[in-house]
Amino acid sequence: MTLIAILTATAALAGWIYLFAARGGYWHAELRLPPGLHAPADWPDVVAVVPARNEADTLPETLPALLAQDYPGRFQVIVVDDHSGDGTGRIVRDQAATAPDRLIPVDAETLPVGWTGKLWAMEQGVRQAAQSAPEARYLWFTDADIRHAPGTLAALIAKAEVEDRQLVSLMALLRSRGVWAGLLIPAFVYFFQKLYPFPWICDPARPDDAAAAGGCVLVDRTTLQAAGGLSAIRGALIDDCALARAIRNAGGRLWLGLTETTVSLRPYDTLGAVWHMVARTAFTELDHSPWKLIGTVIGMLVLYLAPPLAFVTAPWVGGIAAALAGGLGWLIMALTFVPTLKLYGRPWVQSLTLPLCGLLYTVMTLDSALRHWRGRGGMWKGRAQADPKGTA
Repeated sequence: MTLIAILTATAALAGWIYLFAARGGYWHAELRLPPGLHAPADWPDVVAVVPARNEADTLPETLPALLAQDYPGRFQVIVVDDHSGDGTGRIVRDQAATAPDRLIPVDAETLPVGWTGKLWAMEQGVRQAAQSAPEARYLWFTDADIRHAPGTLAALIAKAEVEDRQLVSLMALLRSRGVWAGLLIPAFVYFFQKLYPFPWICDPARPDDAAAAGGCVLVDRTTLQAAGGLSAIRGALIDDCALARAIRNAGGRLWLGLTETTVSLRPYDTLGAVWHMVARTAFTELDHSPWKLIGTVIGMLVLYLAPPLAFVTAPWVGGIAAALAGGLGWLIMALTFVPTLKLYGRPWVQSLTLPLCGLLYTVMTLDSALRHWRGRGGMWKGRAQADPKGTA
């Protein structure tokens, strides 16, 4: 038992040394849109496409902020009501009456077989943009629950134009109020960065690395068309990363960063809310593979639980060798979490809770697999969107 404890703690320590030193510096959480980017020679036309399904609670705040973008070029907003039952469409139409030259409401058509609901709504917006703004160079996909600061679009365009990026994306600051959100939301953002190291995404020399954050994605229209349009990814449940891969495969250059001024208003106040967010797509991230699921569970348990367990139980199980390996692994783990906690205004001491977060997210991943096998995968606002056979 002592040898097993030492070997497990040492393996975990080796894993954390690799993550700390050789995974793109993901944990620095430092990529932001820099202030004062040089303005492009001319500001291109842009169309924002907003898929909205039952967003009556957030649109009264997010839609005016979107329309109030301080953008020097021509800018149009298309909001697609995705068969809402809460008055979303009425809110959009009322707002459009006050800004008829800038806001176009669209009612989504019946969801076709093979499309996820969000991507179909986005496709309706893209089709409308082809009619109302055929000269627009960029499409800005943003969610209905995202509130943007006034200068967001100008900063995105400056980044894209000055650095020749065909996709520029911001990971919105998620709400972290309450006990469960305060514990788990920073960890969610940390895990996302570990899975998709932002510096690697931004590096054109790494063509196999691609990701985006769906709440805020600016895409070059010509490159999107070269990638086959949204129809090429129509069944993708993790649509933002699928879109990024399509743009990358079409020769596009990507940029993905963090922000404090693009904010999600979606509440994650309860454990159930965070759980559903993760369980909706976690198994899809593993390609619906039972073998990847087993490997992930084992890897997460070793990486996140072995260090603190080895450190705490050393007097009875592993001795000083296990205590040293476990303690050092836990320390490195905590250090990598601190920058993300700082982004969310959380105290550094919370970094010691990352093993608990890792355990909870592992269980959520297992639940994601169970939901998929029961035909309830990808459940979002009353629709199960993941194919139980694993083809979606």
